[in-house]
Amino acid sequence: MLFAWDTLWVALALVLIFEGLFPMVSPSAWRRMFEQILQLEDGQIRFFGLTAIAVGVLLLLWIL
Repeated sequence: MLFAWDTLWVALALVLIFEGLFPMVSPSAWRRMFEQILQLEDGQIRFFGLTAIAVGVLLLLWIL
């Protein structure tokens, strides 16, 4: 079996842990980062999202 639901829950938990680290450690820097993100154009945000997806897919292909 290539995919188990347990793997999905572990992946989700790890994402939540990593996403929570930066605001917990440095809330003021996290806030400044979001202020800068709000100033980006839609195309720039889409490019960042596409890049994140591509890196994630490449990592999955490399791991599996």
